[in-house]
Amino acid sequence: MKTYSLLIGSLCLLSLTGIAQTPGKKRPISPKDMYRLQTVSDPQVSPDGKWISYGLSTVDTTKDKRNSDLWMVSWDGKETVQLTNSPDGESRARFSPDGKYLSFVSARQGATKGQIWLMDRRGGEAKKLTDLKTDLEDYDWSPDGKKIALVLRDPDYADSAKTKVRKPYVLDRYHFKADIKGYLERSPVHLYVFDLATKKLDTLTTGAYDETSPVWSPDGQYLAFVSNRTEDPDRNENTDIYVIAAQKGAQMKQLTTWTGSDNNPAWSPDGKRIAYLRSTSSSNFIMYDQPVLCVVARDGGEPTLLSKSLDRPVRTPIWAKDGQSIGVIVQDDRQAYIGQYTLDGKFSKVTSGNRVFSNLSASTAGNWVTLMSEPQVPGEVYAIESGNSRRLTHVHDAFLEPLELATVEGYTSKSKDGTQVSNVLYRPANTPAGKKLPTIFYIHGGPVSQDEFSFDLTRQLLAAGGYAVVAVNYRGSNGRGIDFTKAIYADWGNKEVQDILGAADYLVEKGIADPDRLGIGGWSYGGILTNYTIATDTRFKAAASGAGSSLQLSMYGIDQYTNQYENELGAPWKNPEKWLKLSYPFLKADRIKTPTLFMAGEKDFNVPAAGSEQMFQALRSLGIPTQLIIYPGQFHGITVPSYQKDRVDRYLQWFDKYLKPKNL
Repeated sequence: MKTYSLLIGSLCLLSLTGIAQTPGKKRPISPKDMYRLQTVSDPQVSPDGKWISYGLSTVDTTKDKRNSDLWMVSWDGKETVQLTNSPDGESRARFSPDGKYLSFVSARQGATKGQIWLMDRRGGEAKKLTDLKTDLEDYDWSPDGKKIALVLRDPDYADSAKTKVRKPYVLDRYHFKADIKGYLERSPVHLYVFDLATKKLDTLTTGAYDETSPVWSPDGQYLAFVSNRTEDPDRNENTDIYVIAAQKGAQMKQLTTWTGSDNNPAWSPDGKRIAYLRSTSSSNFIMYDQPVLCVVARDGGEPTLLSKSLDRPVRTPIWAKDGQSIGVIVQDDRQAYIGQYTLDGKFSKVTSGNRVFSNLSASTAGNWVTLMSEPQVPGEVYAIESGNSRRLTHVHDAFLEPLELATVEGYTSKSKDGTQVSNVLYRPANTPAGKKLPTIFYIHGGPVSQDEFSFDLTRQLLAAGGYAVVAVNYRGSNGRGIDFTKAIYADWGNKEVQDILGAADYLVEKGIADPDRLGIGGWSYGGILTNYTIATDTRFKAAASGAGSSLQLSMYGIDQYTNQYENELGAPWKNPEKWLKLSYPFLKADRIKTPTLFMAGEKDFNVPAAGSEQMFQALRSLGIPTQLIIYPGQFHGITVPSYQKDRVDRYLQWFDKYLKPKNL
């Protein structure tokens, strides 16, 4: 165990603004710096409020993978302690209710399944608590510290093949495949209670349905959890909150009946109420939605919808320790702030500004612990006291110290139909006033997400290559209200493209973007929109489409979105005209003049590689410069560090080739 003391003084204060700029000693960020960037995650406050645990992920360049260890920082920020240093990695750290121990999940000692381990928070060797034979999905300590609720994959459905040749997949589900998980047989997850003293594992729930997200009542007698118990859960996104006594053979009670989604239950400190998040929509498919904060009595009844009038997504409901209010993270236009609701519905902002908060946790003193990121500072752990933020960790100081990062600013553009669109603009450091820059529009995925005033490594790396980089929060993004998000329903590649072109027109008009050197790219829905845009407009001289698709008709049955397709578009045989209309980038590929780089993960079931392969083949047949990159063994998200660097290297090489010709 290593202990570090961090001095709270002028040196640390400089890190809050990205480290003092010393002329001549800074350099642009480069793709090699991707190996240096660490990731802070999952801050958890100890019961006495004196310590905060967190995960710290680093890159092991020898093994070409990321590894996560556990750390703690004191509430005053003066002491930082590394708790683990294992090549196997640890995650989901939680303090025991008495605060003496820290539990975590790890597949140490060559284990094939993650197990719960326990260590003294003062240090020492961790001891394995469980010997599970099936997948551990989640866990939660009982208030007295004697038991742990577990969410486990049903062992009756585990593959029992003893040879290296896996049994054939037997599939009869409506939703039969998912990214990372692969092909989905019927293998539900259920609730169990593990007794720490006896090591006995009691089964609480059985059957064909999943039960997830267990949380103990303050008296330790009950568990609230989430389940979809409709006739065929694969065909809808309904979930409800249930309660069950924490003993074998108990009967569950349904608390909510909304036909949409109810999730994220959190007991009030007195055990009389449960806060949770509810979908705005009650339909079977709720992609274009924003969660609403609700409170229901522990015995059920009509819920109180606290944030219904806010018209912004809220998440991470956390009760204040006095039980008089509930903290949430609110996603607003390009930012995410901490808000607080009293039980009678009064709302107040706890934080504000162009920054992004996440992972909320409450302290015993009524303050909060959170992760916070700013445009030039990656996420760090902060304490929030009376609305004021105080930085506790300084993980990224060494990373930032030699770097000269891009400037980041917001701007608003107008689409041709008059819609106001919020954007974020990155420009290389020290760009002379009035200089036109080659400009890359790097489009976010989702589509229901947004680009925010937080640290964005990919856009910083592109800007360091000499480009203005633009993040467009097109219609379909969140943070602007439910109507803005729902505007693209069953109308993909139309309004979003208008918004991207409007954002480009604005920068050209202002003399920021060189109209002859425009590029576009993105991943997932960002790749899909790249394809839609270059099939609509020829102004872009280079494109990089990652994990995208264009022939939407061919995606039916090969990706994981069948429920969305049938609810939003109708089945292809019922509404072929709609499917063909949305497939226009492929069916009108002969209109594309933009040299395009296509990329995909080999094992992606979210947006399968076939979508990129089809577009590559079309442009190759048409004689348009193109290239296809397939990342071996990767799913929708590229996780191998060398592949992550390779992707950015290829972005820069491709855009440099077409946006920085040698004769300019």
